[in-house]
Amino acid sequence: MSCGYLQVTLALLDSANDKDPVVREQVRKSILTLGKQQPNKVLSMCQDYLVKHPKLVIGHRVVILQTIELIVKTKIDDISYPKIKSIISLASDEMTRSKDVVPDWQQAASNILVAVGNKYINDIMEEILSKFQPGILPHFFVVQTLASLSESNVYGMVPFLNAILGTMLPMLGMAKQDNMKWVFSSALSHFSESILEYLANLDKAPDPTVRKDTFSSDIYAAYDILYCSWLQSRESKLRLTVAEAVGSMSHLMAHDKLEEQLPKLIPTILSLYKKNTEHYVISKVGRPLMTAAVNVPTCTVIVILLPLQVCAPVDYSNPLTVKNHNEVLRCFSILANTFPDRLVMFVLQKLENSNERIRMGSLAVLRHLINSSKSIMETKKLLILASIRQPLADHSNKVKKRVVQVISAMAHHGYLELEGGDLLVKFIIQHCALPDTYYRPGQRPSDPEEVTNEALRSMCDNTLHLFTTTVGRLTDVLWPMLLYYLTPGQYSNATTPLCKSLTLLGTKKRASQEPNFNIDFNEQGRCLLEGAPFTRCVNGSFPFRSRGHGAPSLSLLNVISPNIHPNAETLWEKEIPALLSYLEGKGPPLNDPRVLEPVASYVCVSNGTLFPMFLFLASWLFPQGFLYRCVGVTLQQCSNKEVVQKQLQEILISARHNDAMERAGVAMGIGLCASSHLDATLAKLDDFGKSDAFKKASGIFSLLKDKNDLDVEKMKSTLILCYGYVALHAPEDQILSRIDSDILRSISKHFNTKVKMVLIVLTHLNIFLLLKDFIKAEPTDAMRTPVRHLVMTTCANLMYPLMPRGVLVGCILEQSPEMSAIDCQPALYKDTFNALQELLRNILARDLSPDGLQSVFKHIEEWLSSGQDHERERAMNTTAHILEFYFNNLHVKNMVTFHNLGSLLGRLAPRCTDPNPLVRRAAIDCIYTLLYIQLRYEGFSLDYKDDSVERLITLRESMDNPDHSVLYKTCSELAKIISKRLPQQQLNTLIFMLFEGLVDSQSNCSRASSVLLNTLLKHRGAGLQDLVSEMLEVLHIRLQMISEEQVKVSVAQSILILATQHLQTVINTLISYPLPFDSWSCEMWIALGADSKLASQIMEMLMEKLNIMVPYVDKKESMMRGGLTKVATSHPLAMTCALKEMMLNGQSQDAVVSLFPQLFSSLLVRLGSSLGVTLPKDINSFGTNRKSLTPLSVCSWVCRVAVEALRILLARAQLDHVVKPLDQEGAWDKMKDPQQHITGVTLLARAMAKHAGPRLPAIVECLCPCLNNIYECQRVTITAFFSELLNHHVVTELMMMDVLMNNMMERISDPCCTVRMLAVRGLGNIAVGSPEKVNKYAKELLAAMSSGMEEKDDPGKRITLEAMSGLSKVLLYLDKKNVQLLVVYIFMKIKPFLESENDEIRCASIMLLGNLSKFGSGEPVFKDQIHNVLVSLLLHLSDPNLQVVKACKYAMRVCAPVVGSELITTMFQNHLHEDKSLHYGEFINDLTKYLIQDFPGMLNFYHITVIQFFKSNWAEVRAGAAMFIGR
Repeated sequence: MSCGYLQVTLALLDSANDKDPVVREQVRKSILTLGKQQPNKVLSMCQDYLVKHPKLVIGHRVVILQTIELIVKTKIDDISYPKIKSIISLASDEMTRSKDVVPDWQQAASNILVAVGNKYINDIMEEILSKFQPGILPHFFVVQTLASLSESNVYGMVPFLNAILGTMLPMLGMAKQDNMKWVFSSALSHFSESILEYLANLDKAPDPTVRKDTFSSDIYAAYDILYCSWLQSRESKLRLTVAEAVGSMSHLMAHDKLEEQLPKLIPTILSLYKKNTEHYVISKVGRPLMTAAVNVPTCTVIVILLPLQVCAPVDYSNPLTVKNHNEVLRCFSILANTFPDRLVMFVLQKLENSNERIRMGSLAVLRHLINSSKSIMETKKLLILASIRQPLADHSNKVKKRVVQVISAMAHHGYLELEGGDLLVKFIIQHCALPDTYYRPGQRPSDPEEVTNEALRSMCDNTLHLFTTTVGRLTDVLWPMLLYYLTPGQYSNATTPLCKSLTLLGTKKRASQEPNFNIDFNEQGRCLLEGAPFTRCVNGSFPFRSRGHGAPSLSLLNVISPNIHPNAETLWEKEIPALLSYLEGKGPPLNDPRVLEPVASYVCVSNGTLFPMFLFLASWLFPQGFLYRCVGVTLQQCSNKEVVQKQLQEILISARHNDAMERAGVAMGIGLCASSHLDATLAKLDDFGKSDAFKKASGIFSLLKDKNDLDVEKMKSTLILCYGYVALHAPEDQILSRIDSDILRSISKHFNTKVKMVLIVLTHLNIFLLLKDFIKAEPTDAMRTPVRHLVMTTCANLMYPLMPRGVLVGCILEQSPEMSAIDCQPALYKDTFNALQELLRNILARDLSPDGLQSVFKHIEEWLSSGQDHERERAMNTTAHILEFYFNNLHVKNMVTFHNLGSLLGRLAPRCTDPNPLVRRAAIDCIYTLLYIQLRYEGFSLDYKDDSVERLITLRESMDNPDHSVLYKTCSELAKIISKRLPQQQLNTLIFMLFEGLVDSQSNCSRASSVLLNTLLKHRGAGLQDLVSEMLEVLHIRLQMISEEQVKVSVAQSILILATQHLQTVINTLISYPLPFDSWSCEMWIALGADSKLASQIMEMLMEKLNIMVPYVDKKESMMRGGLTKVATSHPLAMTCALKEMMLNGQSQDAVVSLFPQLFSSLLVRLGSSLGVTLPKDINSFGTNRKSLTPLSVCSWVCRVAVEALRILLARAQLDHVVKPLDQEGAWDKMKDPQQHITGVTLLARAMAKHAGPRLPAIVECLCPCLNNIYECQRVTITAFFSELLNHHVVTELMMMDVLMNNMMERISDPCCTVRMLAVRGLGNIAVGSPEKVNKYAKELLAAMSSGMEEKDDPGKRITLEAMSGLSKVLLYLDKKNVQLLVVYIFMKIKPFLESENDEIRCASIMLLGNLSKFGSGEPVFKDQIHNVLVSLLLHLSDPNLQVVKACKYAMRVCAPVVGSELITTMFQNHLHEDKSLHYGEFINDLTKYLIQDFPGMLNFYHITVIQFFKSNWAEVRAGAAMFIGR
């Protein structure tokens, strides 16, 4: 070991107790690295250090002992036997030096003995047993070491255990302290387990004669002491260890002894449940005892305490409780194998127990038995099916949850196909329809284990889905049975999961063309009346009710369409996707008649056969006359006039006229029909008005009987309403001529009953249009006349339910901006404004509900963001007015959801920073009222005051301060209040409304939106997991529209907040954005770099995925050409772009610096795998420009991303001195070019070696594993990098030489010839970078270079060239003793290349020949070889390549002394200088004379050799040969 090596090791040992744990760990790693290289010497130094410093602090000793252990573990085969003996002695002394127990110190010493014992067990036992003497209580860690050895080296230790047990037994009685009892118990447990393992693997054991009875007597003696004395200890830790030991020892006891002990042992062990909180160990012990007990006739009683354990609550956050629960269940499995009948009856009886926990535990056991003991339970299926009915009626959701789990297990094992299985399916569906759990205001569940209705419902949804997708045997059970549950009203909340399951089942059966896909509705009974499931599925009236049943219902319709009607299939495949788009918000509102057109098309293709069914279901299935509107749209599209007339008649006579909602629905349907069939509709209404139904006698069609006056009045109301809707929907060019002749004439007959209805119709036809014309005729610059006032007063007085309110209010509010003229009459304006408010109040009073409020507000909200201050002020004041009216007149009778709270707050909250202070105050007032409205809906009284809401009054005062910082701080406080009071289901809407506010026309309000948004996300964002992707998409869109820089910064903060809460989802979403990332996507990634800690996590996640994902795939260029093209995979490419963008954020510097080695290595590997890789065809972000791009530019884009990321990494890590030379030398462009890639990587490695040396060890450590990657492009890049590093002395200074050398040697056999070439180059570079290491690795270097020159799979001879060039460099520093024996061998390898057509190889071979000369001096054999090639060298002095000529001059000059002629030597040394010209003719002439004079015997050989050059490829050489022979 060199002096420097000793000093380094000694310095590390001194630093081993550094205060910083990171430093200590690094020191330990460094000593370990040195120890791997020279284990004996490093171990000696560690040993000497401990001996020379007996008073070293414990922590310091521990670190050194731990290091010794690591060296022994990793290099035990390289450590000399004497050193092993000394290490054993040292560890034994360190372990027992102190009589007191010092855990860290003595455990470290014990670990060394265990590590050595894995190979030298006899020596270890000799040392340990010397301190384990009979009659003397041993040291604690002597026993502990024996226990550890028995675990780590089973085959080595078991032969010693018989003697050890014999010595240990007397010691057990001597142990008085709990710690000694504990260690003896632990040792006995380990000994027993080792013996059992040894006996279980006797075929592998060194002594196969070992038997169980060898140990039985000693084990039983030890058991007696442990059971009788130690198991009763008060110390719980000791009790558990003793119990564990007893459990292991029981397997080694004699059968008769075990049979004798079990009846008292099992209850004793199980009684420990009551004494200890850690039940897992007891259950773990109990299970093997159960296994033994089932074979003992005397132990046939089912243990009482097991059910108590299985009934204990399981804390899934605590792994031990979960393990304990599983162990107890396994005990039941063991019992089931021996006592199946008794156990099953025992469990089933417990299902009727009054204790909820016992019922839950029994169900858990039943589920386990069904899953684990299939063969045993097979004969008990019917019994279980009968018994499970009892818990089906249980009222506890906790029990129901366990029942669902049992049903799921039964489904997988064929129970549900049996009689009674349908009840279990029904149970699941019933609980799919559970309503939400109701809590009174302020009430929260007190039981942390409570199972809410929502949780149970979700579980049942998942179970039903599981039945459908994974339990194939249930397909025929569920189809078509599930259809029965679509029509009964009590299952309406289960429509969504039912439809999803039926869709899956139907799709599967339809695709496989199974016969039972087709349903015979007649055989299935009335519940499956044809079209009834269809009608339930057309949930278009309320598609978002019942957990969004609209879309699943339509999907089911599409699947079962062949069962509904033969003509429906083709039509619905076209129409239903469009209807689904409406439900997703991409089409007109759901009350738009167009939404009903697919329904209408279905009924039309049925040729009217389904109209009776429609009307039958209308009486009980659909609310608010929705089905009548369906019929109306259907008739609107129906071309069969006979069907139209017949169905109009059926509608009028079957309607319940005393139901206002149904009456309105009938009128709407008939009005829709009139839009296409005006004449037929008016004729049918006229006939209906003349019918006897309007008299007090019996009605026509024998359906309307005994009508009283009230019924007649309701029927007249229906008729007039019908005329109103006919007037509304009929074509204008047709209706005007029919007003007087048909409508008014018919209405006049019933005028005395409903005068107001006539006014309604007239208003529809004339007044409303006139009022609009009056307002439009008014001047827009001033309010000089009372026309607007009168119009609004008239409208307020004409309010009625028939008028479509949106049209009327919109007509009025459209003129609202024109009321802002400065010169209007104040009193007139005030009266007009009051009339407007009166109008809105009247509208709202008609429908005092959240929907009614929204219908009014939607016509005001557009003015809230107006560019005019006075318009925003009036709109806000109007909003405040209608909200106050709503609050004062609100009477909550039922629990109703204020479903639009979020959207209203989202519109109003940003106005709290409006430039107009009056708007700000009014906005606060609106929010104040809204929150109290919400409290009313939650059940609070009218006079209830909420502290958090009342704080808004204080905030309102601060709104007068125009200071922006004050306003935004107030906004933040406002958001906290809203966050506290806003229900979770409203949060989503509010968030998305605030997203819209980010592009508000008022910059103050857009900033406020961002402040509100970020505050809400901080406080409530954790619960928005399902919306993260959608939120990011919206933010991406908004970024494209935001011009305010401050808002952009806030959006970046929003993304950062979401990432802190939902990191994986955010990354997955952003990674999936189209490539190349647009500027806004880039901004989002840059935002994630703002938080250093978060950036580190993201970068680590991206690198982890980047390192394991496939970087590209090989695809055929085309069908015509057979070549393959490398096509980049999207995700790794996106991750590279993401890393690049994140590092552009200056605040990511700390993260970049801390992860620099990993980032550098990942990006370098990514760079290698991006070379020559093209973009996927599905990336169209280049648009039309992509077609104009050349294949090279498309390929270079993929590579450019990695190069740019690498450059940004170096800049962000403040390695400008590395970047600068790379920029100057054009290295970045070279890295992207497949032809110059190796050169570029070489330049990168050179710059890193020169300017960033200290960072290289960690980089090399990260890159080494990648050399084994399957992608040769990655191996090429890494090998090129390593190869150049070896060209610099820094690798020796940082002790990287061995690692790099080993890696290069491994790459010599790489399947890729480029990698092999670079490996050879790297080995040759050692002579330049670390010449002092050449002789150390002489053997490896010469072998590698020699094999390189023999390389056959080397088309361009690049490996050969590098081998010869490298060997030339290496020979300059090799000692003669290392080369002398190989000189001739190498010479023979070189000789064929002297005439190579490759100039570089020819030059390299000649240079190598010259460098070999110093090793051949005085060797006759080498002299002969020189003469063999002398002619070739002489002739190549006229070689056309100048470098070859120079090489020849050099080789001949240095070889001259070996030739054997002083005259020739002098001549060569005087004339053959590389930088001087040579007169070839004169030189050859003189040389020939000397050759004839000094070597006359060689002349014939020279002539024969020269003649061979007459066929040389070079004319110059051929000429030289001619000249030479002529001389």
